[in-house]
This record gives sequence, C-alpha cells and structure tokens, in this order.
Amino acid sequence: MIDVKSSILAVAAVLSGMTLAAPAAAQVAGVPAPQQSCQRACLEDKVNRYLEAMAKGGFDEELFARDVRFTENGVELPLGNEGLWATTSGVGNYKFYVPDVETQQVAFLGTVLEVASSSATGAAREPELVGLSLRLRIGEDGKITEVEQIAARPDRPLGTGAAAPSGPFAATGAGVEAMGSPHPIFLQAIPENQRHTREELVAVGNAYFDAVERNTGNDYYPFTDDCERFENGVKVVGEPDESRPDRMGCREQLEKTLIGAVTGIRDRRTVAVDRERGIVFAFAFFDHRPINWSWQLGELFKIENGQIRRIEAIFIRGPYGMCSGWSTYEQCRSEKIQDVR
Repeated sequence: MIDVKSSILAVAAVLSGMTLAAPAAAQVAGVPAPQQSCQRACLEDKVNRYLEAMAKGGFDEELFARDVRFTENGVELPLGNEGLWATTSGVGNYKFYVPDVETQQVAFLGTVLEVASSSATGAAREPELVGLSLRLRIGEDGKITEVEQIAARPDRPLGTGAAAPSGPFAATGAGVEAMGSPHPIFLQAIPENQRHTREELVAVGNAYFDAVERNTGNDYYPFTDDCERFENGVKVVGEPDESRPDRMGCREQLEKTLIGAVTGIRDRRTVAVDRERGIVFAFAFFDHRPINWSWQLGELFKIENGQIRRIEAIFIRGPYGMCSGWSTYEQCRSEKIQDVR
C-alpha cells in the first residue's frame, strides 16, 4: 500500500528545483509572511468587477493598472476592445473562484454571454454562453495588473445557412452553465490540522499531469475512489449512470484507456492555490503529436489527504505547440511545473 503522504512529501522535497515564473518575496525563516491587503472576499470581488467591466466595455482606471497585460487564448491583446472585451454582453451564473491570498492572484471558471455573428459582415446571433478560464493578478495598489483567459466559444456556422462544425465540446458555455454551481465538496474547508502545504498541493496537482502524460496503464494515480472529472461541463469520469453506463472512474480510465494518447503536457503553470479548501488551479497544454493537436486548458483539483477527489476543466483546441503567452520559450516547451507567484 502506498504511503500517499510520504509520496507527496518526497515530491515536494524536489520542488525547490522547479521553475518559478517570478521570484517570491524574500522571507526570514520563522517569520510569517506579511498580511496581504486583498483577502478571499476581496479577490473574488475583483473577478466580479472584471466580468462586469468586460460586459459593459471600456477601460476602468479604478480597476486596472495603466500597464495591465492581457491575453486571450494565448494571444496578447490590448485590454478594453479586443477578444471577449469586444463581444461580451453579460455575465453567466456559474462561478467558481480559486483565490490565492499569498500571491494576490485569483483563478476562476465560469461563463459569460457573447454576441457574435457567423461572418465578418453577418447579422449578430442571439447571445450565447462561453466557458471562461481566468486568472487575475492584483498589484500592491489593489489594481489588476495581469489578465489571462481562455474563452471556450461554441462552434458556430461560417456564413448564412451553413451548418455549425461538429466537435466533442461544441457548447462548452451551455454545458458549464447547466452545472448550476460548484459541487459542495469544492466549498468544504479542510480541517486546519489536515491541510497540506502549498508545495504539497502543487506536487499533487502536478502528479495528475504526470499520470496522464504518456500513460502506460501502470503508473502512480493519486485519486480517491469517488474521484470525478468534469471537462467543459461534461462529466467524463466518475460513477456510471443511465446516460453513461460505461463511464469509468479516474484511476480505472487511466489504467484501461488513454494509454499513450497524450504525448506531452507542457507549459504547466500553477497559478492559484487555495490551501483552506485544498484546491489547486493550473494552466497547461496537452499535446497529441500524431495528429498535431494541442488542448489549451485551465484545470483545478480538489485535494484531500494527498489524493485528488474532484477535477474540473475548461479548455479549447489550439494550434499544435502553442504557448500560453506568459512563459519563456524554454518554459513553454518544458514539462516541469511552474509555481507562478
């Protein structure tokens, strides 16, 4: 029987060599970190204000730093009138926050409403739900300095009368919205004496990427027996039911399928850790080299006693080998975890 806690500690012990996206603030041993000005409720409110600003359009100088940096789907854009900022008409109901008080970042999975057309000159369609993976960084003055988001739009027909292209996740926003709200398990606080360190939580999340990457069916799979995974609003792994009698559990799926399916998981960036609730949020790319296909995703893990109990992700298909826009070329190609601080 595997001693999970010991395994995590062993992995965490080598994390001192992992890539840091930015240097952490120096801290004297034994002295607690300084109290951050923006706590959990404050960070969640920044997300709400960001979504409302995007729906209304325009640059709010009280909310954003003058030199705020913005990417959507890995492409750097001017914030205020490009990407979702040009087409969002409202905010959806599904909202999942992962505040990281230590680093003053907050991650988010949710939905927004977008008004788009089927061609450059076509008539606007009715508002449609878009799945959103989001990260914000808050500066010392309380303003947003970094915005990173993945917009999972529905497949739309190109031109009048054309049929929409088919895909495995054609209506991500609608699927996520139909979930209603985050599962209560995600909102449960971990007893203080059972909480993992940040390094341990990062290590467990990275163990999932290691398990999926070049899976052999006989690797280390850090899952609870009741683990479930939701992808773009669809329950793909967990207990079978009438709609999916063939559905497998998290461990069973990797032991029996997906063997060799993913040829690499790179640009792995842990961007928010909620120690109180045992949740880790990371961005990454899943490469499928034989078909020149990469998934760009935002994914979170609920971790209890060293094992993953719930997984939720919003992702899109991107050009093979694409980078996040927040890493160096070497970090983008690397399969090492980055703890973004």
